Amino acid sequence: MAATDDVSRRREKLECCPPGHAGRDAALDDLAYVLQQRYEKEHKIDDLNEAITLNRDTLELRPVENGESDRSKSLNNLTFCLCHRYRKLGTVDDLEEAIALGREALALRPPGHPRRDASLHNLGFYLWTRFEKQTEVCDLEEAIPLLRVALKLRPPGHQWRSSTLHYLILCLSSRHESQGLVEDLEELVTLTRAELELYPRGHADHVASLHNLACDLRRRYAKTAAITDLEESIELHRAALELRPPGHRDRSSTLDELTLCLSTRYDKLGMVADLEEAIKFGRAALKLLTPGHPSHGEFLHNLACNLRKRFVKQKQTVVQDLEEAIELLRPALELRPVGHPDRSSSLYELAFCLSHRHDKHGVVEDLEEAITLGREALKLCPPGHLDHGMCLRNLGLNLRKSSVQTAAIRDLEESIELLLRALELHPIGHPDRSSSLYELALCLSLRHDKYGEAGDLEEAIMYGREALELCPSGQPDRGVILHSLACDLWKKFQYLHQAAAVVRPTSRANLASSLFEFSQHFWDQFQKEVMVTNLDSAVCLATYALELRLPPEDDSVAAWVQRLTKGKNSDELVMLGPVVDNLRTLANYHRARFTAQHTIIDLNEAITFYRHTLQFCPTGHPNRASSLHGLAQCLADRFREQPAEADLDEAIALQQEALQLLRRGDAGYDISRRGLTAYVQMKIRTQIAMMSSDIPGITHFDAAQVIRNVAFETLKAMPTRLLHTHTGILCNRDAQVSHFLSSQQYSQLVSLCKTCEPNQQMDLIRTEVSRHFQYVTLSHRWGSGEPSLHDIEGRKIYSMPAIGGLGKLQGFCVVACEWNYLWAWSDTCCIDKHSSAELQETIGSMFAWYRRSALTIVYLSDVPDTGSLGSSEWLKRGWTLQELLAPERVVFYTKTWSLYKNLTSLNHKMDAAVLEELERETRIEPRFLTDFSPGMDDAHSRLQWASFRRTTRPEDIAYSLFGIFDVHLPVLYGESAEHALGRLLTEVVSQSGDISVLDWIGEPSPFHSCFPAHITSYQMPRLPTSQPNAEEQSSASSQQPTSFKVLRKLRDLLATSHLPHFLGRSLSPSGIAHRVLPLQRRTPVSYASSEVYDFRSLSRVPLPRFFNRLLALPCIAYHVTTVQLQAADPSIPNFTYSIQAFGLMPLEIALPAKLEDVTKPQGFLHLVRPWHSKLLGPSIELDAVTEQQLLSALGTPFNALLLTQLPHNEHKRIASSTLITAQPIDRASVLNSKIRIFNVV
Repeated sequence: MAATDDVSRRREKLECCPPGHAGRDAALDDLAYVLQQRYEKEHKIDDLNEAITLNRDTLELRPVENGESDRSKSLNNLTFCLCHRYRKLGTVDDLEEAIALGREALALRPPGHPRRDASLHNLGFYLWTRFEKQTEVCDLEEAIPLLRVALKLRPPGHQWRSSTLHYLILCLSSRHESQGLVEDLEELVTLTRAELELYPRGHADHVASLHNLACDLRRRYAKTAAITDLEESIELHRAALELRPPGHRDRSSTLDELTLCLSTRYDKLGMVADLEEAIKFGRAALKLLTPGHPSHGEFLHNLACNLRKRFVKQKQTVVQDLEEAIELLRPALELRPVGHPDRSSSLYELAFCLSHRHDKHGVVEDLEEAITLGREALKLCPPGHLDHGMCLRNLGLNLRKSSVQTAAIRDLEESIELLLRALELHPIGHPDRSSSLYELALCLSLRHDKYGEAGDLEEAIMYGREALELCPSGQPDRGVILHSLACDLWKKFQYLHQAAAVVRPTSRANLASSLFEFSQHFWDQFQKEVMVTNLDSAVCLATYALELRLPPEDDSVAAWVQRLTKGKNSDELVMLGPVVDNLRTLANYHRARFTAQHTIIDLNEAITFYRHTLQFCPTGHPNRASSLHGLAQCLADRFREQPAEADLDEAIALQQEALQLLRRGDAGYDISRRGLTAYVQMKIRTQIAMMSSDIPGITHFDAAQVIRNVAFETLKAMPTRLLHTHTGILCNRDAQVSHFLSSQQYSQLVSLCKTCEPNQQMDLIRTEVSRHFQYVTLSHRWGSGEPSLHDIEGRKIYSMPAIGGLGKLQGFCVVACEWNYLWAWSDTCCIDKHSSAELQETIGSMFAWYRRSALTIVYLSDVPDTGSLGSSEWLKRGWTLQELLAPERVVFYTKTWSLYKNLTSLNHKMDAAVLEELERETRIEPRFLTDFSPGMDDAHSRLQWASFRRTTRPEDIAYSLFGIFDVHLPVLYGESAEHALGRLLTEVVSQSGDISVLDWIGEPSPFHSCFPAHITSYQMPRLPTSQPNAEEQSSASSQQPTSFKVLRKLRDLLATSHLPHFLGRSLSPSGIAHRVLPLQRRTPVSYASSEVYDFRSLSRVPLPRFFNRLLALPCIAYHVTTVQLQAADPSIPNFTYSIQAFGLMPLEIALPAKLEDVTKPQGFLHLVRPWHSKLLGPSIELDAVTEQQLLSALGTPFNALLLTQLPHNEHKRIASSTLITAQPIDRASVLNSKIRIFNVV
């Protein structure tokens, strides 16, 4: 009743203020306010409608020029009412008007205004409200900065801080759900902690804040895998659960979140208690839901997932868990009909459970349904979807099972295709890569069994090995992966040795015995041929054999050996013989590999296996003496590599014990005696050396170690593998060092170290080692049949058929040998292209490898002996550009392996005729051809060189330039060429500030409007930067008088910025809502887009820089004042415009597309000249630049960019069909120029 009386009094007051009365605006405002107040109490829409009408009338009586305060208040009141009506009726027009009025209110309250915080908050709130309705991320992008500033203006203790904090949290949470950036999540956790501090225990919103912080910590764990986040989340959820006792309306949601956290911790740590508790809480949460509850499907799904996990954990023995999971997933699927965002996850999970039940009971219908569900799930998770790879793998797995059951080859082929696609989505580091590799290996092995293709079996073994490497000891899947790999290795051995009649072993023990026999075969081959690859195979097979003997309950060989030696399990004692043989053999293999390659890890492994062997040979055992001797040898070897007195003392003690067990005349007596003598002498020499510290130089023992260290250090800067030109064998670094240590050159070097002066020894070693490892690189055009690493590994290329790429490789090695080089490198076979890490390293190092090579041989496969360079495809390929520029010495060979034009010079790049031919064909100046430095100087020229070249894979055109620009970026095969080129250009601009890369014509890149879509856009030559002569400069200077006072006025006029300044009562939440929530680039805070620089502050102008994909570009800006479309010429697919811009002579531009709207106000279009201090010349002092220097550098024509203004003070480049050549109109237009920072997207 009081509210009604108040309204009546305000109406009477309004009647006393008719139109034209000085106090009418205040009377309208008062009546509108009390109507709004009554609406908030009685919720009658007529009151709100009338209040809106009255506020509009008030606003008309309070124009901008009549004062900011009253108008901003009216704007605030009107937006408040409009937002109320939107909340009531859902009319979007009300919300749009509220946002527009909110912007105006903010502009009337600039920084420093006492009520600016309210206007910032309100506008942020309206934008958040619109996002709730329309889910446009751009609203969040605008709301978040506004709310951040509002929060700073509402420090701790401010009455409305909690309101702003709440909506900022909502916005960041929504953006994280949309874009998934960790930065948003980090800020979100910080803000949620601050919110919790505002609501101590006992506050109505305390438990909701606990819950929200716990949810944010779980989400952060999902991104960062920091277990502390998950632990804290569980603690917070437990605290929230206590505050939400039975009967509380939100207890079910806390139970569900706690279930998710416990289930996640089980996945991480494998603690069964977590899984049991998750199932208990999941059941409790499900019971609290009433029929029709929106979360019913989610709770059913989560409980089913945990039951399925328990079924798997219990080794598929508790079938009722699986049955219950299936019963829960079927209604969950019904509650997630077609179109539901989570339908795919329930489809996938149900298919997974049905597949498990098929494995358990063999019911074909279960497998068929699983495949049907899997296909539907895959359709709902297209490429790019987070679960696409998982759906591919699951469907591929079930199709493989179907092919085994029905012998349908089409199922197997489809399975392989799906699993290959899944593997591409599971790169190195992905948690599902191991299982994808294993499934693919199974399929390929099956196809080999079907058709007998050796390639399938080789691939199966390759994938199986990688899967095993990614599944360390202790992982539950390692056993099945190892068994499958062992079966494939058995097949391969039978296939190679034509022993197909041998019965395939069925038990793990028999399979282990077979692999052990195979290892001994490779050991025999190694002893005959001394090829390390045979020894590697022997070690690998014997290791697999030993692990196959490992019982499931033991997760390490050491623990198993310890248990076996105690002899508590009589069944396992039968295995002692094979186990001891396996251990002793592995010890011998590792010591032999150490002897061949000098890798300390092999020596340590040998010591470990000898110690295990010794445990099975107690005192009195006939093999104890030999085991003692083997261990002593290894310890002595380790002392020689890494002098540790304990190793030598133990070796002596072991040999002494061995001698006590032997008698004179025994086979091992003299061997142990000689070993003991040698070890004691080593100990004496060591003690003498320690006492004689004044002895200079390097001893023989020290020299050997130093030489080996220098060799390995030298090889670090070289390719990983090299071809040995004398034998045609591919050698890794260990094999290269081993070859050197067994060479005559090494022996001579050790001898020289004894006789030369001590201060010359290191220089001598480095010189000789570097000379030995000089290598030759091959540059060529790839053809068909190029040999890969796996084609030639472990083989002599000279013994292989000289066809296709192998013939070329043989010819290259022969020529390298003729040039008297021992080592050679080719990009076809010296790289493991199946290893993404090695491929990344190779692309990043290739320029340096060619630069360090002693010689690069260029093979022109399409140039006859009488032909010329210009006809070769080699000059048109992308990768060969760096292969031309990087090497210091290059020799060209024709298709018959004859020297190009019979030139006998040591470096064809220094031959005048060849150099002239190269310059003509490549458009590269001779100074770059003969003395090129990688880097970013004159970036445009480097791009122009590459613009005439092409690559087989489009993205390679960018990757091939990494070395030329000396940048290190990830290699992401599968990305678009535009994206790859965009990343490269971004790095060039970010590191160097080079603006020449912006000079191009053609189609713009979707990556960034300032970059071209194709590198061919750089083929157009740049506008020459000609400097006027002195007479022309004098003439230009005399055309206009210099008056800095006049120029300053013009500058101030041009620099006037009508920037929107971001009003009223703050909007606060009625309480913290319980969140179940789902970035865009931030405008760089270091560059203010409104900042303007004149030519007396040039030293403060920042370089161009990228922030994510936003380019902060300093430019001399010319506002376009007139745009007129000329008559179209049907024969020309362009739109020609006449342009007039302030400070420039009229010009014409040709655009591939019509401008959208040329009627927009001035400032919509700009012609700009990107700024860099290099425009003034290399030696200009920026703080002391003169008018004459400005006129000389900036008064000439230049290549301009056309920018169009976008919302949020961003700009976009409009690509042109030809270069836009602009000319300053006069002297004053140059001196009046201002540099602005444009945020270009």
